[in-house]
Amino acid sequence: MKFFASGNEAVAMAAFDCGVNLGCGYPGTPSSEILDELSKLGGAAEWAPNEKCALEVAIGCAYAGGRALTTMKHVGLNVAADPFFTIAYSGTPGALVVITADDPGMASSQNEQDNRRYAVAAGVPMFEPSDSQECYDYMCAAFELAEKFRSPVLFRMTTRVCHSKCVLERRKTVPDAKKSGSFTKDPRSNVMVPAFAKLAHRRLRADLKSMAEINEKGEYTTIIEKDSKLGIITSGVSFHHVLDAAPDASVLKLGMTYPLPVETVRNFAAKVERCLIVDEGDPVLFEQLAAAGIKVENKPEEFRFGELNVARVRKLIAGDTTPDAPGAPGKPPQLCIGCPHRKTFEVLRDLGCIVSGDIGCYTLGVMPPFNAIDTCVCMGASVTVGLGMRHQLPEAEARKVVSVIGDSTFLHTGINGIVEMVYNRPATGHVVIILDNSITGMTGCQENPATGYKLDLTPAFAVDFEKIVKGIGVDNCDVVDTTAETEKFAELLKTRLQSNDCSVIIARRPCILALAKRSKMEKK
Repeated sequence: MKFFASGNEAVAMAAFDCGVNLGCGYPGTPSSEILDELSKLGGAAEWAPNEKCALEVAIGCAYAGGRALTTMKHVGLNVAADPFFTIAYSGTPGALVVITADDPGMASSQNEQDNRRYAVAAGVPMFEPSDSQECYDYMCAAFELAEKFRSPVLFRMTTRVCHSKCVLERRKTVPDAKKSGSFTKDPRSNVMVPAFAKLAHRRLRADLKSMAEINEKGEYTTIIEKDSKLGIITSGVSFHHVLDAAPDASVLKLGMTYPLPVETVRNFAAKVERCLIVDEGDPVLFEQLAAAGIKVENKPEEFRFGELNVARVRKLIAGDTTPDAPGAPGKPPQLCIGCPHRKTFEVLRDLGCIVSGDIGCYTLGVMPPFNAIDTCVCMGASVTVGLGMRHQLPEAEARKVVSVIGDSTFLHTGINGIVEMVYNRPATGHVVIILDNSITGMTGCQENPATGYKLDLTPAFAVDFEKIVKGIGVDNCDVVDTTAETEKFAELLKTRLQSNDCSVIIARRPCILALAKRSKMEKK
């Protein structure tokens, strides 16, 4: 059966057709739609408080013999890195596939990191699909490889692959029933104390060698032999740009990019006069191939930044490093007109606060007319960065510092900051504002543990922010609607800033987009 589907939809179809037992993740563009689509297909999918939790739940499912999938954007793997590196050693008897959706060009991210480096650093196999059909095919292959070698598989997508659509063909056979759970005690494999981990590391390297031999067979490579003057080695969506930009060139497309099919590449490079690497991001392929003694040409430094397209690939091949022509100016991002955060930022601006911000749609408080956010590092950092400033600044300035964090982000990694606040209390105390719009807004209005709904909108236990912060030991916890009670909020904030207390103000008002989404769902 054929479908017109995006890469994210294709991954969900493949996971469902492979009988995945559980999909866990944290919403992050460009990966967010995968679990939504899996749920729509009838698969088991859930949003976790953060990526670390999502990966660990998936690990547990795979320990119990299931097929598990976990999804996140590229920076999410930073949060999940601790279990990711350890599970690479131990592996799981069930299949575990970890999706990282990279964002070249930073369309909606704070950095442009290339997560192919995680595969090399952790020692896990990695697939890089170039379109929706390969998303489907490689996802099926990833589950099979994970089970064969008891190894997690990294599935690296990028923005264009996630969101672009093409025709794909799903398996004609009816998928096998989901695997039933079972657990076999095997502490030597599953408990990574040093004595067992040393053996596991050797096993990991031996398995990678075996996987490289499988990769040499060519199932995940495409070779197009044409002009011997120019050969291009590529991966991911860059493959399609190359076909248009250099139709006469010989091309080697790599689908499984770690461990590399080194001899396949060596043979290809030997047949062409000039062998050039064309890929988005860091020189990951170049570094590995150069280390193997293969004479390849890396792309100029300029093409390490941003997404590639046909025009840029033509320039890359020609060695043209002149700056690209600026694109047409777009509309600056801004908070929605009816956003409940607007009045909060107006007050913070007017009071001259030093605002430690966080990741979410409210980060747009940095833009005019608010100009109200002064720092933003990563999810959860608003609380702890604010505390650091409180410790260092003179008292008059310290009393202006406020940490601002969203509801989903607070649950993601903000709670530990509240523990730090009450444990290592600054002399001037501190004020944290939780912007509770009752949804995970910036990534598409997904549910979170405080909304009272699960991913599929069935009722769930709603985590209570007031009980959390009071249980940790804050001195004051206030709830206010900053839109309807703006003056009250301003006076409350002045009072809390003047005290030496540790205070949390919960600015609570639902996101208007979330209300519209739920209303639409209730009518179905």
